[in-house]
Amino acid sequence: MERWQKKVAVVTGASAGIGAACAKALTAAGLIVVGLARRDERVRKLIEELPKPVQGNLHAIKCDLTKEDEVMKAFEWTEKNFGGVDVLVNNAGVIETTQLCKRNNTKEIRQTIETNLMGVVYCTREAFNSMLDRNVEGHVVIVNSVAGHQVPNLGPDLPSLNVYPATKFALRAMTEIYRQEFLKNKSKVRITSISPGIVNTDILPTEIQTVVKQFMPMLKSEDVADAVLYAISTPDNVQVHNIIIKPMGEKF
Repeated sequence: MERWQKKVAVVTGASAGIGAACAKALTAAGLIVVGLARRDERVRKLIEELPKPVQGNLHAIKCDLTKEDEVMKAFEWTEKNFGGVDVLVNNAGVIETTQLCKRNNTKEIRQTIETNLMGVVYCTREAFNSMLDRNVEGHVVIVNSVAGHQVPNLGPDLPSLNVYPATKFALRAMTEIYRQEFLKNKSKVRITSISPGIVNTDILPTEIQTVVKQFMPMLKSEDVADAVLYAISTPDNVQVHNIIIKPMGEKF
């Protein structure tokens, strides 16, 4: 991790769960971290929990990833204050409670697609061009899901995952497209998709959380953050394309 000392990382969805764990881990590893979140007050609270010597290395920016102008402003702020982005962790994601076949579900479906897909498009575009313009050896990480490899069957008694797995399958395809485009642009930027199984975070709808916590093993957010650190710490000649992490005993 020595080459990342004082480099700049942007983490989306940094207010809780995997995003918060990544922000803490990257800060502890010596990076300057810009945490993007709609609930930016939670990122500010996270800063207070860090050891005092590194509290100044984590910065909170209020940003709704579904709004392109807010994403652009966040990256402009990062460029102005720190010169650009070296690492991007696309973590923000949502699971809305609805069904694909249900009437009047447009708001929930659109929110999932706009956050899980368009948020990645906006952030990766801005981060990559920052890296390309400065000709740096950057790294883009996409926090995906095992639901992007196999659609989980939660059974008839639990809520539908609706369009969520479709967005995660799309992220897997986008990871390969990004890899190809990064090469076409003759950049030094690498990309990694990390697909965890069930993680003990608040992303799951309450009905699913209750069942999962009783009957299924779960990963900790820190387990995913460790995978992020591993991916970006590999040598320049190594392309860690995809990492799948499941808790021991996961049923799917």
